[in-house]
Amino acid sequence: MRKFPSWGIAFIVLALLLAACGSNGSSNGPAKPGESEPAKGNETEESYELTVAYFTFGSVPKDQLQIEQALNEITKEKINATVKLLPISFSAWQNQINLMLTSNEKLDLMVLMGTGYANQVSKGQLVEMDSLLKEHGSGIVEALGPDYAKAALIDGKTYGVPTIRDLAQKYGFYMPKALADKHGIDLSNVKTLDDLEPILKKIKESEPNMVPIVNSVNASPVTTFSTRDSLGDDMGVLLDNGQNLEVVNWFETEEYAATVKKMREWYLAGYIGKDAVTVKESKSDLIKAGKGGSALAAMKPGFDVQEERQTGMPIVSAEMLPPTAKTNTVTNIMWGIAKNSKNPEKAMQFLNLMYSDKDVVNLLDWGIEGTHYLKVSDNVIDYPEGVTASTVGYAGLGWMFGNQFLSYTFKGDDEQLWEKMKDFNDTAVKSKALGFTFDSSPVKTEYAAVSNVITQYRIALECGALDPDKVLPEFNSKLKDAGIEKIIAEKQKQLDAWAAAQ
Repeated sequence: MRKFPSWGIAFIVLALLLAACGSNGSSNGPAKPGESEPAKGNETEESYELTVAYFTFGSVPKDQLQIEQALNEITKEKINATVKLLPISFSAWQNQINLMLTSNEKLDLMVLMGTGYANQVSKGQLVEMDSLLKEHGSGIVEALGPDYAKAALIDGKTYGVPTIRDLAQKYGFYMPKALADKHGIDLSNVKTLDDLEPILKKIKESEPNMVPIVNSVNASPVTTFSTRDSLGDDMGVLLDNGQNLEVVNWFETEEYAATVKKMREWYLAGYIGKDAVTVKESKSDLIKAGKGGSALAAMKPGFDVQEERQTGMPIVSAEMLPPTAKTNTVTNIMWGIAKNSKNPEKAMQFLNLMYSDKDVVNLLDWGIEGTHYLKVSDNVIDYPEGVTASTVGYAGLGWMFGNQFLSYTFKGDDEQLWEKMKDFNDTAVKSKALGFTFDSSPVKTEYAAVSNVITQYRIALECGALDPDKVLPEFNSKLKDAGIEKIIAEKQKQLDAWAAAQ
């Protein structure tokens, strides 16, 4: 089965933190389009309690129990089940969920992350879901669609279903609008890294206490900025957004060499901070504090408003690379049924509600109407009078709980956000390797050695702190000594077999 290194988890989840959340509504009578029909069990059967585990950031919301009680009013009627919500701090998530799985504790549904998914499958910790989806998961199948559903397949079988959100990514440049206006900066013609240089030069000359372009912790300004499909780990990639299936060494490509050379020029010019390699603050925090002037980022519809909330100031941005869907953009957040579950059918029925029932989605996303939010219009909400983001008793993570496209938009967001997001997903360039996941177990020794070399060199090279003319050849030599060519050959072999089976 496929295995991933654990170092990718934090980066993926931090990126997801930037996603927009959803919200809550109420409906009675027959199901409407986009809502689910009740999937009631036998009237005489005993109600089953589902344990649903997911990670959370910070403390558990103070009104968590109210949400659980309101949710159970819905699920008891629709599927004859109750739900015990089990939020786990992200810092403890991996250890606690592994303990629950290995000790056979009560656990029915759980969030899955792409980097650990294949290992959980190989250990037999997840229920194979295909027959359950056919019988009880029509809302999931309809919402997800065939292209994105196949991204989660392992050996042709489904063990997890991706959440409905931004399933693709585009890349671009952004900065505070006030800073752009102050210096007459126009982003309309920004398409390449070269186009950014006059902007960074102007910030450097005019704002001496500001780093012109910033990066996040354990990343560089260009960590994910390219037209490659990383195939999950960058140890053998596909160029041209995965439009051909030849696996190459990314670090030996002309594109990579040109990029790190450009970063070295920016570093020497003072456009990148001298502490970029060891920075401890996020891009948003640096920009919010006036320490950073701009950044490159993965983007999606609604990005500017989302970043405005993060930084507390209006943002302007420019798209530089088109939307692209790859396996890792789809599978980074999914839901699965734990092998521990005593009632997988009931677990699938509740999971189906998270993808098809507007009441359930918005309750988990935003809380209870009148308490945690008020409706401004049919699909737009705001906080009640006297309630703010910092005082509200409950707020969920919209990208986590099933189908975010059923979520209300918050006042100030684009009311057409989810229609635009769906179009974004539907029209994205799709890698021809969408659905392929590499099994590193045949080259596990080389995989560990290459990971160590990448950790040693990569971020410093991509932040411009090392001279690529001297260090890039050394980096590639050590990668070869560690066994990257063997990894690439194994990845190509697996990819060819996967493609032939499609």
